[in-house]
Amino acid sequence: MDGIDISLINWSRGQFALTAIYHWLFVPLTLGLSFIIAFMETIYVRTGKEEWKRITKFWMTLFGINFAIGVATGIILEFEFGTNWSNYSWFVGDIFGAPLAIEGIMAFFLESTFIAVMFFGWNKVSKKFHLLSTWLVAFGASLSGLWILVANAWMQYPVGMQFNPDTARNEMLNFLDVFLSPVAINKFIHTITSGFVLGSIFVIGISSWFLLKKREIFLAKRSIIIASVFGITSSIVLISSGDSSTRQIAEIQPMKLAALEGLYEGKDGTGLILFGVLNKSEEYSKDNKTWEYKFKIEIPKLLSYMARGNPDAFVPGVNDLIKGNPKNKIISAQEKIERGRYARDVLAGMKEAKENGNIQQYEELKSKFYNEDFKKNYFKYFGYGFLNNTNSLIPNVPMTFYSFHVMVMLGFYFFVFFVIMLVSLYRGKIDRRRWLLRLAVITIPFAYIASQAGWIVSEMGRQPWVVQDLLPTVAATSYIDASTVQVTFWIFAVLFTALLAAEIKIMFKQIKTGPKPGGK
Repeated sequence: MDGIDISLINWSRGQFALTAIYHWLFVPLTLGLSFIIAFMETIYVRTGKEEWKRITKFWMTLFGINFAIGVATGIILEFEFGTNWSNYSWFVGDIFGAPLAIEGIMAFFLESTFIAVMFFGWNKVSKKFHLLSTWLVAFGASLSGLWILVANAWMQYPVGMQFNPDTARNEMLNFLDVFLSPVAINKFIHTITSGFVLGSIFVIGISSWFLLKKREIFLAKRSIIIASVFGITSSIVLISSGDSSTRQIAEIQPMKLAALEGLYEGKDGTGLILFGVLNKSEEYSKDNKTWEYKFKIEIPKLLSYMARGNPDAFVPGVNDLIKGNPKNKIISAQEKIERGRYARDVLAGMKEAKENGNIQQYEELKSKFYNEDFKKNYFKYFGYGFLNNTNSLIPNVPMTFYSFHVMVMLGFYFFVFFVIMLVSLYRGKIDRRRWLLRLAVITIPFAYIASQAGWIVSEMGRQPWVVQDLLPTVAATSYIDASTVQVTFWIFAVLFTALLAAEIKIMFKQIKTGPKPGGK
């Protein structure tokens, strides 16, 4: 795109990535801990044992510390859409704004209302009402995530809308199409359960530390039971939804799938890479960033089966998507760029005709945007019209590839980890397996790594798109000076780092102190 300030693009992306990464350090723990706390309090209400109240209040304290700091980063993240990405905010219209508004009005209101009862309502309201408040906070946290993930899923798979050429905005036609998009449903399930897994690992890790120190034995063992069962259940759903994502990505984001597997040349019966090491190809250059495998372990035909449901199906690679593959009905990236430019020219011509008072020409050009053939063959590639180089359609392959495989390997490890912890506890051997307790503590940071890797795959894997095929990153920023973004980037970097350091310090202090006597 001509005349674009690349520095502004890069700093805007960097600032948003910084905010999102820090925000997501807090969110998954909130999601997971909220339900684990609700399970624990349910046991307390059903049994009436004060020890369960003590356990609940301990984990609730850690939840509260994390929740408070997570809210601060989330608010800044939403403001950045208006400050740094105003073109994007205009283009997506009410489609993106509606879910965020619902999140603020419904979900966040639900959380903030009942969280006060959850923390300060002990012995002031009935046990059942307090329990209800705790469950509503848990559901509210997931509901908050739902609306944000619906908005993000629409960016990956824009449906339920129609482009208004008069305003150059997308307008919602069917809210249910946006809300119940298969991508939105799967993304919500996968993301929420990843938070459940992280929360479970956090509880098991802290409980294992208590066992290593031979403190709070009852709390530690009971917490491990609940977190392990919750973690196993969540891991099964997480892995299943990840498998479903493969078919969706193959259909709507084939370039992302190619990057996930480092696949450059498509073929029938494509294998799935379990593990591999990428190396720059001999032809690698500034304009040809091609990678090849230095080493790989592959399961034959599995990727074809996962992507198409057929072990012999064709899966396109990067080169197929850039150069085109007529045999498999894949048009070239250059052809998409030309079609996108034509769609943009029609929009520009319509605007010019209106300014010149040529109503007949204006109406003729406007009608094209409501013509099914034009929408299918030209407007579908509207975003490509902003691009000049076909290679800009290729995401960062090594970053996407390694992030994906780290995420997958850790996901399967977590499932095995939960099973081992539960079996060890059931057999009464967990106290003697100090290596396992140490492993549990070490696993906590790996849960965060897997969670962050998932978002790297999701967001970097779909570059250069902000809205898939319709709006590239280079056309989405605000018209502001790059130095302004640089200043706020460093301010946020210092602020978020200080907040994270504060949370870690407070968390460590609270964990070392342990639960209060008698659950006070």
